[in-house]
Amino acid sequence: MSERAVELLGLPEDRPCLLLDVGCGSGLSGDYISEEGHYWIGMDISSAMLDVAVEREVEGDLLLADVGHGIPFRPGMFDGCISISAVQWLCNADKKSHSPPKRLYRFFSTLYTALARGSRAVLQLYPENSEQLELITAQAMRAGFTGGMVVDYPNSAKAKKFFLCLFVGASSTLPKGLGTECADEEIHQAKFTNERTRFRNVKGKSVKKSRDWILEKKERRRRQGKEVRADTKYTGRKRRPQF
Repeated sequence: MSERAVELLGLPEDRPCLLLDVGCGSGLSGDYISEEGHYWIGMDISSAMLDVAVEREVEGDLLLADVGHGIPFRPGMFDGCISISAVQWLCNADKKSHSPPKRLYRFFSTLYTALARGSRAVLQLYPENSEQLELITAQAMRAGFTGGMVVDYPNSAKAKKFFLCLFVGASSTLPKGLGTECADEEIHQAKFTNERTRFRNVKGKSVKKSRDWILEKKERRRRQGKEVRADTKYTGRKRRPQF
């Protein structure tokens, strides 16, 4: 889902971007963002999940915060925002002082300010019902966003996914959801490509956990000024299973 969310952002391919990951958890989405050559800052309300992200040595910066209180960054700071299964929790009133409409509006209005003009926010969510979905989209539009809902595989009970695709500034063409008539054709083509390339995926990126992927990640860390072990002939070599 992280890959799909970043794809829907429509980021430029000629330069790295700074992205915001709302509800980043242990940083799994951030790993993909880093692999794509971008920088990111993650926000999450769970200190335990952020501790896991720190232990995993993710490459992004982390912030412990409740997004229902707003996005505490300067105007126009981010080139895009993604969120995987987090925004729907703002519809819950966990405390007596919580008002879901107010918390949603606070989140969307401050997010709108923190995003650069012409950028996008892609929020994957699991709405409980149509009323919850309407509440979320209404507060987003009230905050100034344009856009709409992109639904992947709408006819599948298991694969169906909702992506709220929001535009900052001038409205753009809403991306099409996956699961169209040509889906089978696309799957066969992707499968054929994967079989012909051993160390690269269809986007030309190194396959995760391969030697090339590890070397690229170590080089990124060196550029960030972090201490990294020297490369050797054993770097990326798979260990034999122990009995």
